[in-house]
Amino acid sequence: MSVPVGARTPWATGLVVSGFAAVLTGIGVAACGAAMAAVHPLLALVVNVLVAVGVAPTLWQWRTVPVWRWAVLGAVVGVVAGWIALLAGAG
Repeated sequence: MSVPVGARTPWATGLVVSGFAAVLTGIGVAACGAAMAAVHPLLALVVNVLVAVGVAPTLWQWRTVPVWRWAVLGAVVGVVAGWIALLAGAG
């Protein structure tokens, strides 16, 4: 898919989509990670790393698609924020 040469980037809409994706992903990662950490912290670590490694190739391909790039940005930010929340809660 190619973007027309004179096409403008929809920053406002794109950042809203990214924010929404970041919030949903961050909450999901933190909630699932906390539930798994209640069983065993190593389980939470292993599952989070496996999911991130598994979804990374798809996100890498979608980062160039005009509409999906915003959701990819939000998902990446959400995963990092969820991991930070898990680490902050562990201390």
